[in-house]
Amino acid sequence: MPWKAHSRGERSDMNIHEFQAKEVLARYGVPTLRRAVATTAAEAGAATAQIDPSGAGPWVVKAQIHAGGRGKGGGVKLVKSAAEAESFAGSILGKPLVTHQTGPQGRIVRRVLVEQGCRIERELYLGLTLDRATGVVTAIASAEGGVEIEEVAAHSPEKILREAIAPEFGCQAYQGRKLAKSLGLPSASLNKFAKFLCALYDAYVATDASLVEINPLVLTKDGDLIALDAKMGFDDNALFRHADIRELRDPEEEDPRERQAQEFDLSYIALDGTIGCMVNGAGLAMATMDIIKHAGGEPANFLDVGGGADAKKVAAAFRIILADPSVKAVLINIFGGIMRCDVLATGVVQAATEMKLTVPVVCRLEGTNVEIGRKILADSGLNIITAADMADAAQKVVAASTGSAR
Repeated sequence: MPWKAHSRGERSDMNIHEFQAKEVLARYGVPTLRRAVATTAAEAGAATAQIDPSGAGPWVVKAQIHAGGRGKGGGVKLVKSAAEAESFAGSILGKPLVTHQTGPQGRIVRRVLVEQGCRIERELYLGLTLDRATGVVTAIASAEGGVEIEEVAAHSPEKILREAIAPEFGCQAYQGRKLAKSLGLPSASLNKFAKFLCALYDAYVATDASLVEINPLVLTKDGDLIALDAKMGFDDNALFRHADIRELRDPEEEDPRERQAQEFDLSYIALDGTIGCMVNGAGLAMATMDIIKHAGGEPANFLDVGGGADAKKVAAAFRIILADPSVKAVLINIFGGIMRCDVLATGVVQAATEMKLTVPVVCRLEGTNVEIGRKILADSGLNIITAADMADAAQKVVAASTGSAR
């Protein structure tokens, strides 16, 4: 789907917190509410007076983690006093918040956003991402705000509106008015929506974002349009141009294995399965994951060691895979073009020996120095199962994962 902008492994995105996204968007004229960030319960209580000195309220206290579904998970609450804000913040800070996007382990809440309340008339969805089918940044809108957009697409696809924004012209006001009319907004709000959309587009382009989502975008009782929630993701490959954005990275919100992979320039993404994958080339990695699923297994990760990997880099990749306690077997699928099979084999043996390999490894090697690579693995004394082709490798690794013990 267009809002799932990039397939896993093609490139990686850096996500930021809601409060950070709002700070970025506000610089480009996107309307947001008064807010303050707190890392303690006392700070959350004091933030209410900072936001609204009159003390009238209400305010909203939101857990800040990189995951959706915070409201359903109990991480968002409307409060009417400083004491209530302090109490709620104290109940979630330092504790894991479980949502449908975090997995059962949840994510630790280390800060909360305290924000002024507003009188909501309607909730909408508005997002911007690159439509890979057309190669054009596309606005995606829906009258079903506050709901996961994937749910809307699955059950009511006709409610998803799209508007392609030509790069040579940029966002045009008429496009915003067109979307606003289709969303059923009152005539008095058409130009406001157009201004909101173009400000969002300016922020998207200027920051090299890969995704911007406002969900919900609210129409207030006073007729204003406000970003009540905000999510931004940025292409890692463009961060060298944006030192200010790069500084917003929160390592605590990233998988430690993914952080380690970045140190070795590896493309690694943790998944939920039990079969570790080491492959060279994003396309081959995606195909490997597909064939594992076809054989009845579930990949535990995406890992592309790249074409020019040396033994040190391969060893690091193998250590990262084996550090995942859910991995019950490993599939190595290498086509040696730029990367030589003997280099891969040397790195694997080095890492497996250091870590005292306890899970079976299925290996399919083809290409440059393949016979040397196979001999290195065969002479290593490791628990390695050879495979003739991808289908054979997938079947063997699925069988091995079922019978292996950690």
